[in-house]
Amino acid sequence: MEEFRFTHPYRVAIADINYGGHVSNAAVLEYFQEARIAYLAALGEFSELDIGDGCGMILVEARVRYRAEMFHGDALVLGVRTEAFGRTSFRLGYRIEGPRGVTAEGETTQAAFDYVQRKLLRVPQRLRDAATHFEGRSLAEPQP
Repeated sequence: MEEFRFTHPYRVAIADINYGGHVSNAAVLEYFQEARIAYLAALGEFSELDIGDGCGMILVEARVRYRAEMFHGDALVLGVRTEAFGRTSFRLGYRIEGPRGVTAEGETTQAAFDYVQRKLLRVPQRLRDAATHFEGRSLAEPQP
């Protein structure tokens, strides 16, 4: 988990388990959200509804790679980091580790969103600055 400066502990709840006896696909996306909420707060009191300049964020894409099963009661470590910023969106990377090693990895793309006007906005500079400072590296989206 050394590539992730931010980690968040989580214990698998019984509600996370599907009929196969392991963590459900939907629960993994909820784990990403739990980690994202904690990460945003750690960056400087941000939230999914307030990333600065009067806007929140909205999820526009999610990808998950499942590596190993997770079971009820497993102690997990959820890692999250900012991967890159575009003009109106930003990408976060995730890793979940448990007693059997890496269990899932993935990424989500969020867009800066005005929930009153129902439109996309530029990602606030305050969030860009906070994430860049925290991650200790450039987070500009590579240009083609």
